[in-house]
Amino acid sequence: MDKLTHRRKLNRHAATAAVMAVIIAAVLLCGCGAGSKAPEPVSNDGYFLDTICSVSVYRMTAEDGSVKDASGMEDEALDVINGSFEVCKDLESKLSRTRKDSDVSRINSAKGEWTEVSAETLDLIQKGVAYSELSGGDFDITVGGVTKLWDFHAAEGEAKIPDEEAVAEAVKHVGYEGVETDGNRVRLADPEAEIDLGGIAKGYIGDCMTEYLEERGVVSAVINLGGNVICIGGKTDESGFVIGVETPFSDRREIIGTVEAADKTLVTSGIYERRIEVDGKSYHHILDTATGWPVETDLDAVTLIADKGSSADIDALSTTCLIKGADEGMKLIENTDGVEAIFVLSDGNIRTTDGAGFEKE
Repeated sequence: MDKLTHRRKLNRHAATAAVMAVIIAAVLLCGCGAGSKAPEPVSNDGYFLDTICSVSVYRMTAEDGSVKDASGMEDEALDVINGSFEVCKDLESKLSRTRKDSDVSRINSAKGEWTEVSAETLDLIQKGVAYSELSGGDFDITVGGVTKLWDFHAAEGEAKIPDEEAVAEAVKHVGYEGVETDGNRVRLADPEAEIDLGGIAKGYIGDCMTEYLEERGVVSAVINLGGNVICIGGKTDESGFVIGVETPFSDRREIIGTVEAADKTLVTSGIYERRIEVDGKSYHHILDTATGWPVETDLDAVTLIADKGSSADIDALSTTCLIKGADEGMKLIENTDGVEAIFVLSDGNIRTTDGAGFEKE
């Protein structure tokens, strides 16, 4: 969508409709302190990153330096929102595995030769390698040769599982240790390896959109990228935004509870996000980097919470926890400063860290 002209202010019912296509619902319904009234936001949305993305701005800085409700600066707010979507589009064009002219695609097609990339791509690849190492390879950005064998967007009745021999061959080329960088150049030591930044790129893009909005005077807003939510400031000076965490497999119609958040980011990974059914068996999109097949886990969903600006970090960590399972995943988060967790187990139980601030429905 090159030009975004759709304008709206979210009320309770519109907010619910806007989040039907996302994993974490930005509820934005309550949390106002006594005597304070939250302003109406200026909002816009579009289809990016294979999902519906929305930005709602509540307050921003005017030319005279005062902070005003965005509803009184609608044109300025929409310009800033649309500018943040341009940031999203630009980064998606560089980081997407499926776009032939992207930095990632050029690295993959170079078959081991050095490839010059943008500063953003280099930054994210280096961050991705760091989290691949931290996870012990459970999360691995060189899984692209495996992920391209699976089509989790196939129409109902047309889904197929990949050839077992092809999967077995592809996993032989998964290995983050083979990613090499030199200045602004990247190469893969294994010519058959392929990078896929899908497990971390959305969080990184959210962080960049946050930075853009704040540089342009936004002091209160919610970015919702479908599973990745970022709160700039709070809904008012006294209260945060109330974010609803979806009930797994509810088709985005129910929440298990809420978290109040100000200057925070929340990321959810779930085995229900993208699935296909073949011959009566269901396959989810979280793949085991050792086998190339959907990972067997005792978790349905992982929601992580951290300070604003850390969306890329918890994007990678949430997938890692989902793969590792409840016990190892919780241990990882408890040993990671500044990150809180909400784990939804397959048996219906919920485990949280002490500082998650989770309120069960």
